[in-house]
Amino acid sequence: MAFHPPRPVPPGLFRRTPPAIFPVILGLFGLGLAWRRASVRLDWPSEIGEAILGAVTGLMAFAALAYAVKLIRRPAVMAEDLSILPGRAGGAALCLSVYLASVALWPYLPGIARGVFVAGLAWHALFVVVTLRVFLKGPPEQRRVTPVWHLSFVGFIVAALAAQPLRFAELAEVLFIVTFVLALAIWGASLEQARRESVPAPLRPLLAIHLSPAALFGLVAAGFDLQSLAMGFAGLAAAILILLLIRVRWLTAAGFSPFWGAFTFPLAATASLWLTLGGIWTLPGAAALAGASALVPWIAWKVLRLWARGQLATITNAAVA
Repeated sequence: MAFHPPRPVPPGLFRRTPPAIFPVILGLFGLGLAWRRASVRLDWPSEIGEAILGAVTGLMAFAALAYAVKLIRRPAVMAEDLSILPGRAGGAALCLSVYLASVALWPYLPGIARGVFVAGLAWHALFVVVTLRVFLKGPPEQRRVTPVWHLSFVGFIVAALAAQPLRFAELAEVLFIVTFVLALAIWGASLEQARRESVPAPLRPLLAIHLSPAALFGLVAAGFDLQSLAMGFAGLAAAILILLLIRVRWLTAAGFSPFWGAFTFPLAATASLWLTLGGIWTLPGAAALAGASALVPWIAWKVLRLWARGQLATITNAAVA
């Protein structure tokens, strides 16, 4: 993992806002949407999911404003953040959080939700362009395939998920097909790398990201009423989740770090998929939601506390504006 040299932090608010705040925000959005689905499938109180989504939307707005101030002070700081793994993971999670914010807003403010969605697409496209530029200009090891590639490139599947309720069906279809091909390529490259080399302990939590595409493709397939395909992805998600649970001590051997944010969204998205399908997946979905309801807020609280104390930027080597 490449690191840019540390530099003094000049006076001014939000000059070193760490992108690493966004993976847990993404996970909290996923948790709120899972509770929204549970209120439909299990007839649980809808107020729980809506309260979570309302609170997270406010948190997201504040965090996005803090990062926007940093970018306005020195736009080149974005490329510096994307030159390191925590910055790439956080920057991608910011893009995906914008999509989920539009889903959260849709039942209440559909016009604003559509505007947020379009802004998210534009920002995500810019993010990918800058990421590719950083890859091309950086050292070869920076171009090594990691699970974060799912967030950066396959992450457009979250746009497809948001596009369905926002009535951009054709866009959702295109994104579904393109991102599925990308996901297969990244899964394949990752399996080949895992066969040849071991994963350093501090980076192992990122392997949980491999669960996200399976859950998200299943959710989008269910939205298109492709039930057999959605069931297949539900089974794939179950297989990946079981493997992660079996290896959980190995995954967490390095102890807590901001990379644990990678555990949050995949579990919440899997709960959403299983609850959406119902039937034989209802009980696993409820169990996954219970697990996410315990795990996601705990990890989010620890990461956000690091941010509030001014430690998160140092730990993740965030760039300075």
